This record gives sequence, C-alpha cells and structure tokens, in this order.
Amino acid sequence: MTDLQYAKQIVRALHEALDTCRGIDLARELAARTGPAYLWRGYHPFGELHGAETVAARFWLPLHDALRHMRRREDIFFAGTNRLAGDDGVWVVSMGHLMGLFDAPWLGLRPTGKLTFLRYASFDRVADGIVTDTAMFFDLPHMMAQAGQPAFAAQTGAHLVQPGPAGHDGRLLDPQPPAEGDATMDLIARMIADLGQWRSGLPLEDELARTWAPDMLWWGPEGIGATYTIARYAAQHARPFRSSFADRSSTSHVARVAEGLFGGFFGWPNFTARPTGGFMGMPGTGRSGEFRVIDIYRRNGDRLAENWVFIDLLHFWAGQGVDLLARVTDGAAPSVQGQAPAPMP
Repeated sequence: MTDLQYAKQIVRALHEALDTCRGIDLARELAARTGPAYLWRGYHPFGELHGAETVAARFWLPLHDALRHMRRREDIFFAGTNRLAGDDGVWVVSMGHLMGLFDAPWLGLRPTGKLTFLRYASFDRVADGIVTDTAMFFDLPHMMAQAGQPAFAAQTGAHLVQPGPAGHDGRLLDPQPPAEGDATMDLIARMIADLGQWRSGLPLEDELARTWAPDMLWWGPEGIGATYTIARYAAQHARPFRSSFADRSSTSHVARVAEGLFGGFFGWPNFTARPTGGFMGMPGTGRSGEFRVIDIYRRNGDRLAENWVFIDLLHFWAGQGVDLLARVTDGAAPSVQGQAPAPMP
C-alpha cells in the first residue's frame, strides 16, 4: 500500500508541474507523472479523457491560455486509503481555486480581462509512484457567471468565491492520527446512511441534526448556492431538492477517503433521480438523470461542520436535453460583458 505522505509528495509535484509548465513541457511532465492508462474524469463538457496527451491538449493547455498567470490557491489537501470494499488504493484530495486573468476565450466563454476564480476539487489516485486516475470537478457555472454569461437564472442559496475551512487548517501536509481519520469517515458514513437514501423516517431537521452541527456551512455550487445553519440548509436546499425528485437510486462512490478532520468522496455517478419539476426552476422531464458529485467535509467533534459540494449540473441538464453551456455560448442567454477588453500586462 502506498504511504500517505509519499502519495502527497507525488501529487504536490504533479500540481507544481501543472501550475507552472506550459506547452509541450506541460504535456511531457503530465505524461511522466501518470501512466499510459491514465484516466481523467472531468466536469462537463469534458467527461472521461484517456492519456496525458489528451488531458493536456483538451483541458490544461486551453485553460492556461485563457487564465493568464494562472495560480492555484489551495485550501484543503489530504490523503487516505479508499474505504470502499474491493479497492484499497490511496487517493490524494485537493480543493481550492484556480485563479488568473481571464484574457482569452475558453469553452466559448468571452474573456473579461479581469481576475477570475475557477473553484475546483480533485481526487488523484497514486500507485507505484505515479498518478493513475484523476477526478477533477470544477464550478464552471460560477466562472460563467463571472464572465457575464450565467447558466442559471436564479438560485435558492448564495454563491460566493468560497472560502476554505473556518480554522484555515485544511492543508494536511504532515501525518495525522489515524483515529481522527477513522472518526471522520465513520461520521460521513452515518450521514450517507441518513441523507443519502432519503428514508430515515425522521423530520428533515431532526435527520440532519444526527450528524450535522447546528451552525453547519454548506458550500453548494453555482445554481444552488451556499447556505448556513441546519434550518436554512433544509429550507434553501435539502427540502426543495427532495421535493423535486422521485425514484432516487442508492448512493454509489468510486472513492471515500478521510484524514484527520477532513474527508470526502466522489461518484461517477453518485446517484440517479428523476426530476418531477421545480428543481432550479425547471419543469419535470420524467427522465432519470445522473448526479456526479464531489463532497468534501470538515468534522468538528462528533458533527460535520462544513461541506464543500461540487455537482456537475451541466452534465445533469445535458442529460435532460438542455445544453446550458451551448445555449449561453450561442448567444441565447443574457450577457452583460459586451466586447472583450484589449489585452493588458
């Protein structure tokens, strides 16, 4: 089994290369630090990409061209052994923002010449000294909103350039007591057993209080937004979400890991559900859709205190026959930016 600290070193070196290299050097560094069977799972419109050359050409190089002077501002970093049966691989988790000057088009979005943040979370699987798999979700709709080409008309919560943990202690560069990670994962598992199936039999607020702190912070994605306290989370997300769907599947994940007070998971997809109408102001379609989600948590004592959530809403709506990215970039959605500004230093 790969040592957690060694796995962290491998991923930190990969991130340094991705953040600083350009052109053929970036593709070469990515290839050297991954394997020939490298699998990259990304937010819509990327999906599954195979091989370092494809990942560099399709994602990293165009993003570097668009976000000039791009820098990673990392808020959370930890590692853990996959807690799912049948896979004891080591995954390293990173979360924060990719920040730069939006100076060139990306995915059809018009540049603003302004400071822009792309909120991201990544899971990297390390084996035999290389990264074999990556799941990288990012809040593309939030970047669309910053560019004045919003994907969604309204949301129930607030959306911000979201901060890291309240204690500014999310980058676990040093080893953590294993018992702390075990306690975090046990709490996350209990939460999944309640909220992940929607059939605890309790009133919603009472169900939430079993595993969440009363002053919980739920950092949701653009289109839903962030909310604060159990009562407001129930009112502004959990209750509207549950009432808008039927036939939710059981929860399935690719990886669940925890270290210290932090833990998380991702699925491909996490679950499916059929929209009956109302979610994000959209009518029901009667068509079951996939939810691809990364969740990252901070534990405080015996309760979950913060949750950073990445939901591939563009993928979900594309599966419902609504390509929001194409609609915005084709000019069918409102824009407030006008022409792109002249390049600046």
